[in-house]
Amino acid sequence: MKEKNIESVTSCKIKGCRVCLNGWAESVKVGELDYWHCPNCAAMFLDEAHLPNRQAEYERYLLHKNDPYDLRYRNFLMKLYEPLLEKLRPGMKGLDFGCGSGPALGTMFIEKRYDVAFYDPFFYPDTSVLNRTYDFIICSEVIEHFHRPAHEFCKLDAMLNLGGWLGIMTCFLPNETQFANWHYRSDLTHVAFYCEKTFEYIAWQFGWNYEIKAKDIVLMQRNATSVPLSRRCNCI
Repeated sequence: MKEKNIESVTSCKIKGCRVCLNGWAESVKVGELDYWHCPNCAAMFLDEAHLPNRQAEYERYLLHKNDPYDLRYRNFLMKLYEPLLEKLRPGMKGLDFGCGSGPALGTMFIEKRYDVAFYDPFFYPDTSVLNRTYDFIICSEVIEHFHRPAHEFCKLDAMLNLGGWLGIMTCFLPNETQFANWHYRSDLTHVAFYCEKTFEYIAWQFGWNYEIKAKDIVLMQRNATSVPLSRRCNCI
């Protein structure tokens, strides 16, 4: 990274990439914030010292205006809704994971007569839904909030039935020279960032099939392939 307001620091060993658990990452300073860039999966994540606390997160989420019946918001969600819907069959059960206070995408699937449960640690905190398995899981504008991405992806894998689909929407990382001024980074609750290479690596770790349907849209499918233990996250 060469832009004058980004200072690249020499690579150094840390406990591990919080996305893929690789043991090495490059320290990157943006203003007063410290980030880590993983050369293994190409993810970027905020240093633990800067992670927001639960109260700060909650106050930020209260500012979200995600009305499930707002047509403009629904149109925005269509870029994940439509490709995921094409993969589903009648009677499948789903989970809107990290649905927020206005679970619009899950509601759209319910309107198509799918059985959808909701989970959000702040607004739909019933953890019993995390002890079930599902044919599809929706993660719309969620994974950038993960403080422990590897742990969360392990959790999602455990909740997916064989053949089940994980639908992800998140803004892909821009090139290095754009990162410092990237609008997505300015949200204090956005602490982990991914690119196409990241999803390719995560799919390899779990033995998932994956499709990049469009910019910012990823579909992952859990299949029956036996994945060596050395490739799985040992983090649950």
